[in-house]
Amino acid sequence: MYENMVDVLIYLYENYMDGETSPPADQGELEDELVQAGFTPAEIEQALTWLDELAAGVERPQYHDHTLGSIRVYDEAESRKLDVDARGLLLFLEQIGILDPVSRELVIDRLLAIEHASVSLEEVKWVVLLVLMSRPGREDAFSRMEDLVYNDEPIYLH
Repeated sequence: MYENMVDVLIYLYENYMDGETSPPADQGELEDELVQAGFTPAEIEQALTWLDELAAGVERPQYHDHTLGSIRVYDEAESRKLDVDARGLLLFLEQIGILDPVSRELVIDRLLAIEHASVSLEEVKWVVLLVLMSRPGREDAFSRMEDLVYNDEPIYLH
């Protein structure tokens, strides 16, 4: 039914991250619900680990705002995983103020943690949204990104 653990993240966002409904307090109950929704135990475990690692990255960011205005150079492994369109989208989001350098690096870290060879633009958008949601003080950027994720129009022109 679902393709990968990013679908688990999207499911969790759409069902619990709106603030109206809380996920089950017991992780076992949450995992059971996700299995009932059609996810595999491996996808569920990967998604929950991914979220734990995101929370850890938010608590101790490795990059500081002094990098504002700098250009991000991608290494070979990052370039293989993040194609030109993905990197272009990240640059665009940074240029319009949705991503700051710390958020950008968290997004790249979380994209690299996805266990497939490359990521789609849809996955990039969702990861940006999830990272922004987890960063205090980035509510405006989160709101703007949420509009872009749910908008059927292309985000930017080439």
